[in-house]
Amino acid sequence: MKKIIHLSDLHVGHKDCGEKFMAIIENISSLSQPPSDYVIVITGDIVDNANHARQTDEALKGIMLLKEKGYTVLPVPGNHDYGSGVRGKYRYVGIFKERYFGNRELTYPRLDIIDETAFIGLDSTAEELKGVDRFLSEGELGTDQLERLEKILGSKDVEGKQKVVYLHHHPFDYKPAMHLKDSYSLRMVIENRIDLLLFGHYHVDPISAGKIYHGTWGISRCYNAGSSTHKNGNTGFQRVIDLSDPDPAVDYDGNFI
Repeated sequence: MKKIIHLSDLHVGHKDCGEKFMAIIENISSLSQPPSDYVIVITGDIVDNANHARQTDEALKGIMLLKEKGYTVLPVPGNHDYGSGVRGKYRYVGIFKERYFGNRELTYPRLDIIDETAFIGLDSTAEELKGVDRFLSEGELGTDQLERLEKILGSKDVEGKQKVVYLHHHPFDYKPAMHLKDSYSLRMVIENRIDLLLFGHYHVDPISAGKIYHGTWGISRCYNAGSSTHKNGNTGFQRVIDLSDPDPAVDYDGNFI
């Protein structure tokens, strides 16, 4: 079974975050195990401002470098990947899909079955790009996406497999103008049904940044990565997760910077 490296809130383009992302890439590449042993999950805010082509090009270059080295990379968008972070533009939804997956028609949840693990990626931002909702940093999955998630979890494709759900917005601690608005609906779909929940988004508040929530909603492993590039000195991690061991104590911060 492959190990998972969880990154989030890279914010490439903000001060030295791009340099730190490159340091993460180089240090991941120096691991003694072959790249085929890992899946790298990136839970959004890959760039700091999607309006700037230099930032999006720099971020894509880093992810393509990881792929060229042989790593499987699974990204999902954050609010900064669709705009400035506090104001989004719907046109970036298709651009993100084309840039990272080569398919503008991609529908979330995105399901990747790798070995005996089902990786299920969610978009918690696109639903927030309509009308006044495009302002601020709240997240929403929406009824349609949640219904598709329910179908995936009940399908024979994932039956008997370990299940990893990953998204950008923090589903637990409420923060005004930043929270996942339909977190309760998400809970009703995934409670006691998955093995690992990965997310980011909260990295400014030291109480929530990078916090571990194991056991919440009956999920044995729940991780907030914070800002893996430590944007503005914020807390963040590059956790290495081994689902072959039922004890989360075996997981560790790779400290790849």
